[in-house]
Amino acid sequence: MDKKSAFFIILSIVILAVMLYFVGIDKIIITLKNANKALIALAIGVQIFTYLLYNLRWKWIINITDIKVSFAQLLPITMVGLAVNNITPSGRGGGEPVRAYILAEQHDSYLKDTLATVVADRMLDTFPFIVLAIITIAATVFYFQMPTWLLIILILAVIAIVAILGILIYLCINPNFGYKIEKFVLRILNRVYKKGSENMEKTIHDNIFGFQDTMKVLISNRKVLYYTIPLSFVIWVFEILRVYIVFLAFGATLNVVVIGEVFIIASLVGMIPLLPGGLGAVDGVMVGFYSKAGVSMSLAAPVTLIERLISFWMATIIGLVILPHYGSSVLDRISVGSSAESMDNPQDGA
Repeated sequence: MDKKSAFFIILSIVILAVMLYFVGIDKIIITLKNANKALIALAIGVQIFTYLLYNLRWKWIINITDIKVSFAQLLPITMVGLAVNNITPSGRGGGEPVRAYILAEQHDSYLKDTLATVVADRMLDTFPFIVLAIITIAATVFYFQMPTWLLIILILAVIAIVAILGILIYLCINPNFGYKIEKFVLRILNRVYKKGSENMEKTIHDNIFGFQDTMKVLISNRKVLYYTIPLSFVIWVFEILRVYIVFLAFGATLNVVVIGEVFIIASLVGMIPLLPGGLGAVDGVMVGFYSKAGVSMSLAAPVTLIERLISFWMATIIGLVILPHYGSSVLDRISVGSSAESMDNPQDGA
């Protein structure tokens, strides 16, 4: 973890601590003591099952390629990716290149191919989220009467996500767009690197178009799409179910639709690259909207606290514990981009 990520995490924890202080720590402690421990354990079980579903979706995508990796071998890489997503302020995207790099390095594969599977996995996760986000924003306008500035931010965030998804899809189906990206990348690199430019140009060309070829295979496989798209919706249902179970653990009976709306909005805020995992911002949004829905602050705060411990901190801790197994240099090599040559096969530079 670099100093910037550590700073953001500390800042986010301070924001959360201040929020809990104003709500009333004594009231929160009393509410936590009265919570149903069995239901909290069930919520943890649902979250663990959700991790398995994330891993299953990625495994189905990988099965189309020549990459040989078992479900069990893939699971720790999935957990590391989730953890890095949480500690980097990158709109929940910081862990994706890490996943691709580890998979390539550990299973003797090309980074352009592993990256394509990761991008496809992220696209399949994003598609149902966009659908749910649009429905949620429309419904929330009438239910919560959210301030105009927040509505504008949420709409802009959805538009940005749709635009990024559209660019990725366009890149997959249009070779000419690949040429434009290649020229753009080469223009930047030629200003930095003076030697070995011919070899670098060939490497970049091979990787960009190799990535395109792999993506075309992935998104054109109807059988996998028939399985993975419904699975992506199921994953989001389980995410919302987990929050609902946490509410039940505290004796609350908030409508599951309202819980879903708040969760989707909080997730949307978490995708905005401000703080790692949306720490502080997501917590504040959840507490604020739950209170608007009629839940007391003394109940909304502990529910959010437990929910975030399960959904955010559990994956972060598990992933960071696993990360040293793959070498301490993983994050450093990803952050500096390794080098143009290492994209061809990470094993060469390991």
